[in-house]
Amino acid sequence: MTQSPSICPTLVYADAKAAIRQLTEAFGFTEHAVYEDEHGAVVHAELTYGNGMVMLGSKGTGSEFDKLMKGAGPTGVFVHVDDVDAHHSRAVEQGAEIVMPPTDQDYGARDYMTRDLEGNIWSFGTYSPGAAESP
Repeated sequence: MTQSPSICPTLVYADAKAAIRQLTEAFGFTEHAVYEDEHGAVVHAELTYGNGMVMLGSKGTGSEFDKLMKGAGPTGVFVHVDDVDAHHSRAVEQGAEIVMPPTDQDYGARDYMTRDLEGNIWSFGTYSPGAAESP
């Protein structure tokens, strides 16, 4: 990753290690950094995909962010991919729960949606946010 992204979704998981495995093995993210406490809980992790990044950690660490996120619901994250069907196939092979198969959208993009192990919705598609010119 040559330049740090300006925006990074941040998630907390009851089992952050399982989340990291799923995000890397099923969805193609790369571990950039993983920091654990003395008990092996993930206190902070950074996973990259293309020029984007997601940060995550374990629930129950007692950090201020953990306290503020207590009881927060699942979130949705969009990731641009060039080949939706190949990405979808990889996710299916790894046992990911697909909630919407690859679909051609009216606005010209193709995407699919999956739910991770803790209920967050991940959309993977060809849409490029910010690529279209503003009116």
